[in-house]
Amino acid sequence: MWKHFLSKLPKKSLKSESVDLGRGNSDSHSPNASSNLGPGRPNSVPRRTSSVVFPASVIAGIEPLISFKDVPSSEKMNLFISKLSLCCVDFDFRDPTKNVAEKDLKRATLFELLDFVSANPPKFSEPAILALCKTCAVNLFRVFPPNYRSNSSQTSENDDDEPTFDPAWPHLQIVYDLLLKFVTSSSLEAKVAKKYINHQFILKLLDLFDSEDPRERDCLKAILHRIYGKFMVHRPYIRKSISNMFYRVVFESEKHNGIAELLEIFGSVVTGFALPLKEEHKIFLSRTLIPLHKPKSLGIYFQQLSYCINQFIEKDPKLASTVIRGLLKYWPITSTQKEVMFLSELEEILEVINMAEFQKVMVPLFWRIGCCINSFHFQVAERALFLWNNDQIVNLIAHNRHVILPIIFPAVESNAQNHWNHAVQNLSLNVRRMFSEMDDVLFLACHSHYKEEQEKINLESEKRKEAWEQLETAASLRPPVAGNIAVLVMPLATSITC
Repeated sequence: MWKHFLSKLPKKSLKSESVDLGRGNSDSHSPNASSNLGPGRPNSVPRRTSSVVFPASVIAGIEPLISFKDVPSSEKMNLFISKLSLCCVDFDFRDPTKNVAEKDLKRATLFELLDFVSANPPKFSEPAILALCKTCAVNLFRVFPPNYRSNSSQTSENDDDEPTFDPAWPHLQIVYDLLLKFVTSSSLEAKVAKKYINHQFILKLLDLFDSEDPRERDCLKAILHRIYGKFMVHRPYIRKSISNMFYRVVFESEKHNGIAELLEIFGSVVTGFALPLKEEHKIFLSRTLIPLHKPKSLGIYFQQLSYCINQFIEKDPKLASTVIRGLLKYWPITSTQKEVMFLSELEEILEVINMAEFQKVMVPLFWRIGCCINSFHFQVAERALFLWNNDQIVNLIAHNRHVILPIIFPAVESNAQNHWNHAVQNLSLNVRRMFSEMDDVLFLACHSHYKEEQEKINLESEKRKEAWEQLETAASLRPPVAGNIAVLVMPLATSITC
């Protein structure tokens, strides 16, 4: 049976082939391609919607079913290529009853290849690198079905949906492990391999990060990280390509399954940036990372994003004010969950910011914190008041109390008197007490000014109320009117409380 299966494979030299990673599925859907998959398989076989298949080839004179230990060392690389060519045949894994024997043969062959690459073989020849890249392209590179991607308007509704898993994952996992072992192998020379692990290959890998399967994204993260470390020539292109993916998330789709993993890669990349930081890296922070706070799906990748930004600030503390201005620019107004996340990130930044950078942004920053303290959502108000539990932040406030206290005092005083939540009221009273102990004279001055402002507001409210009453009285004394003459309506029908 195996001989009959192998006799169906075209025998063609690998030297005449090239890895065309950008090619579509036209070859894979031809009648010849489908007839090569095994005896008795019909020509019109439904294939995986996500598969990209290339013609298979076997090195003439080499039997791919032979074990590596049964051939001399001089023939092992040729056998390696033959086994890779055997694995270029694609099967439909949606139906577990189809081609069971062929699938088992391919799986066993992939395990053999994985063991061979893991055993520190001799230097990989150029045809071997070509064959492995081609095998990975055939088995891994695919277009995901439409249900993998959600519309931006449905992002919040679909976050809890069960992810869609590829039925071929047990097979794909071996191919991913093979590629990872290959990239990290000391037998692979980057100068030779960069010809095949090129920009097109990397771009196809990046497209796979949109998979809904977290196991696949973890494999891709490990592989891309090793490629970034081994192929220095590709580093600028990888950074640029990832930036473009982030731009699409911010300005177009607002959803991508692999943003968290890509940010994890960048977190480790940023730690390796040389000082002083290049202008290119600062632009990436301001134009790419900071705008990533805008999408509704922020919660999915917030921890990784916050880590990347903190790494930038540790590298260059002067960037702290830039980041805070960016957070204030994209501050959420209607999403309380995002507000809590923004406040948490602010606290991390304020813990490491220096005094000079803090003074550049303290006025708009504490105006926004004051709005959060006055929030009717108790979690937002509570999280904002928790900032005063941080000694570093209290120290920054104490040194700049003459500017900050007049901004923040009305919000704290209003909360202490009127907020509906008792926990928020107690926290507001604690902050009020801290201000009093910090500078009693300034506290009394702010309190006096607050009372004057409240009296002015109450007076204006009384005047407005009297004016409405006078208008209502005047309107009630006039006789009824008909036609298209404007009439005065009740104030309650037109007033809106903010």
